[in-house]
Amino acid sequence: MAMAIQMAKETIGQTNPNPSVAAVVVKDNQVVGVGVHVKAGEPHAEVHALKMAGEKARDSEIYVTLEPCSHFGQTPPCAQAIIDAGIKRVIIASHDPNPKVSGRGIQMMEQAGVEVKSGILKREADQMNRAFFHFIKTKQPYVRLKSAMSLDGKIATSTGESQWITGEAARLDGHAYRHCSAAILVGINTVLVDNPKLTTRIEGEGRNPIRIVLDTELRIPTSSQLIQNDEAPTWIFTGNGVQDEEIEAFLRIPHVEIIRLESERVEVEAVLNFLGERKLTSLLIEGGGTIADAFVRAGKVNETITYIAPKLIGGKQALTPVAGKGISSLREVDAFQFLSTEQLGEDIKIVSVKKEE
Repeated sequence: MAMAIQMAKETIGQTNPNPSVAAVVVKDNQVVGVGVHVKAGEPHAEVHALKMAGEKARDSEIYVTLEPCSHFGQTPPCAQAIIDAGIKRVIIASHDPNPKVSGRGIQMMEQAGVEVKSGILKREADQMNRAFFHFIKTKQPYVRLKSAMSLDGKIATSTGESQWITGEAARLDGHAYRHCSAAILVGINTVLVDNPKLTTRIEGEGRNPIRIVLDTELRIPTSSQLIQNDEAPTWIFTGNGVQDEEIEAFLRIPHVEIIRLESERVEVEAVLNFLGERKLTSLLIEGGGTIADAFVRAGKVNETITYIAPKLIGGKQALTPVAGKGISSLREVDAFQFLSTEQLGEDIKIVSVKKEE
């Protein structure tokens, strides 16, 4: 199962809106087939593993990181494929929270006489697919808030200088989060000040997330890199005060979409609902303190990735990761728990996740 989980981790970010899943077929204590789900709409991990195993699959065991599906979607049900292959025992890490699957795959296999055991390395498997599980339960993407700051919690000097607080190792690690996210989000001020591309720069073929800008008054210049660069789609959320003629300038740019919301201001809940409807399971926030504050006050941050550099900047006017109004009462503050800490070059990386209620 540990082998299967490690294989599945390599696909995080490329299977949206599906989870990351891997399968390993074992017979006479030897691995005879392996498979991973590579992309939504393509064969599932179990199918690849069974195909590799061939006739050796009969009377073998299959280890799967997620409960095999039992319904016809874009692909046939994997539970039936396991039954047809003559597998004698199925070992599962996580149960699938999807109502179309939940428990039904296991029931189908057991009714066919297949032995099923579940919960093996469940914690590790659940953690790997936490974005997918959150999306299934809430119909909204799993939100990660990324920030890079000094020891005293500053993301820029009082003059706005921020490049670079952290070192190269931390910055490259940050790009890995872009690669495994369905979308990346910033506010209009970040676009106006930094003019970012928001693409993924890692070795090999880095996957670019959908680029999202919260821009109530549609102030984004057509000359900005997010408009001129077509390496990834750019979605711009505006308020209802933006006029049709203002939007017309963007209509002929194929990779740009303007989403005009019904409210005067761009509200976090409306944005997340829209992204959920578009089946985006994860969202990486790289905007400034004002954007971070909006998501924090809305209680929509599920995970934080914080890079801390061994530097002291100081200054009351120096910028912080979460600015704005903040939360006035500690009773209303969401509780997080530390998931991991590690050193990247001279910097420290801390990952925390929101405690389940």
